Amino acid sequence: MLRNLVKTGAASALHWTGVTRWIRKDAPLVLSYHRVVDDFSLHSQDSIPAMLISVAMLERQLDWIGSRYRFVSLDELATSLQGKKSFPKPLAAVTFDDGYQDVYDHAWPLLKRKGIPAALFVVTDVIGTSKLQYHDKLYLLLVMAFASKVPSPRELLASLLALDIPPLDPQNFGNGVVDYSKAVNSLLGVLPQCEIERLIGLLEKQTGLVPGPREAQHALTWEMVKKMHQSGVVVGSHTRTHAVLPNESQEKIRDEIEGSRRELEQRLGARILHFAYPDGRFNDSTVKALASSGYRFAYTTGPIRRSDCPLLTIPRRVLWEKSCVDPVGRFSPALLDCLVSGLFDFGLNCNGGYIAHSLRGSYEVNV
Repeated sequence: MLRNLVKTGAASALHWTGVTRWIRKDAPLVLSYHRVVDDFSLHSQDSIPAMLISVAMLERQLDWIGSRYRFVSLDELATSLQGKKSFPKPLAAVTFDDGYQDVYDHAWPLLKRKGIPAALFVVTDVIGTSKLQYHDKLYLLLVMAFASKVPSPRELLASLLALDIPPLDPQNFGNGVVDYSKAVNSLLGVLPQCEIERLIGLLEKQTGLVPGPREAQHALTWEMVKKMHQSGVVVGSHTRTHAVLPNESQEKIRDEIEGSRRELEQRLGARILHFAYPDGRFNDSTVKALASSGYRFAYTTGPIRRSDCPLLTIPRRVLWEKSCVDPVGRFSPALLDCLVSGLFDFGLNCNGGYIAHSLRGSYEVNV
């Protein structure tokens, strides 16, 4: 609460003195969201909170941004980034990652009503199935296995060491109390997908529970994806399985990025030019693989756009329900202003994950 008070006060001062307008200048703003729900409090009980935003909060954020930026599609943004067209107003684009059905149910009607273009980055092997995303399944199992008996990050790490998970920094698992959102992000950041699968299997055996499909976490169907695409939503790849690419072999990287593009092009009958790095993480080998695979534009979750590959490292701003709320939980335009201006980016690098980045704007993530 004290940190929130200080941060809100500083943000208000910077906002009202106009510092944020000077810093923001004309840089384009690409927003990244994940799930859009009707009731944040309800869904945050069994979902990663930092991936959720309510329809009401999404509308507040978009209304504020829309009063200062011109919303464009990713294709229009790409034209601007290549210097082929200029606009009289700073540009903003709205994107949604993973391909959850609640984007179709809750976000898309709002976007259509307001005339805001959008983009959708989908995990192709999950679309049209009842599979849980890896991060959702791992989060649920960690909570099931440890939340009632492991009070501290060090104890959680000790339990994971017993499962042959390599040692990690306990600070990445929470401050005094375990933060399971951060725990998932830390594990995704270091383990290849085969090890994530092994850990999931061990936790299922340990708990005796196999998290099945939850209606609230259902993926889009292919018919929904097609309908959105036909209406003008730009569809891009988020890999086949949401593998965090820097942790994988070159063969796996190629399969993830090329396999997902082929599937999308076959299903939609259109060229797929846009790609979003799972968990926002990339390295030189993943950028090179993308450059040779047919994609033209790729999006991170970090604040830095690399000068040697600017169109394949386009920054995005991850937002969620509590990215910009004051100490009593109200939407704060000043906090959002500072977030989109990059004033809270100190200490971030361009290879961090989406949960880590979205948590930079959080104040109370309760599981």
